[in-house]
Amino acid sequence: MIRVLLADDHALIREALVLLLSTEDGIEVVADVGRGDEAVARALALKPDVAVLDIDMPGMSGLDAAERLARDLPSCRLVIVTAHGRPGNLRRAMAAGVRGFLGKDAPGARLAEVVRQVAGGARYIDPQLAADALAAEECPLTARELDALRAAAGGEPVSRIARTLGLSEGTVRNYLSAAVTKLGVDNRHAAAQTARDRGWL
Repeated sequence: MIRVLLADDHALIREALVLLLSTEDGIEVVADVGRGDEAVARALALKPDVAVLDIDMPGMSGLDAAERLARDLPSCRLVIVTAHGRPGNLRRAMAAGVRGFLGKDAPGARLAEVVRQVAGGARYIDPQLAADALAAEECPLTARELDALRAAAGGEPVSRIARTLGLSEGTVRNYLSAAVTKLGVDNRHAAAQTARDRGWL
């Protein structure tokens, strides 16, 4: 029996996916949650074989949750199901150890197939998303510039971002300024939005 945790902040979608997977032989949904931080907590407690995560969730994004679970619960295989198949999201998911990545427009039965594949050690990447990722531009920002933008995305002041990242305020300003310049936007908020839209955050 493949034990699955499902996380999606849209209750209607989550309930439909739970119902879909529950009708499949050999698959048991052991938990379903609507927040990324809840997904991590429940997965660490229940130790499912597979976690199916949406990207955009409150509390913690599906990508952040995937990175945390890959580190803290490596036995759990990870699948991302998203309406936002941005190439940057796919790259980040792959770097986090995600084994399955498919769009929400995929046929319902495909999710069960992907769960079985990744539980068995295989990988599934939506072919169109993979093609888009290969054709997409590389992120021009450094890891530290991305860290600063990620911390700035919620509108925090530079002083708080500096404390969060363990950096000086001047260094944070430099990272944010470099990101704004590289992305050709007017301010750090626009830079964070651009990076998010391209799937880099």
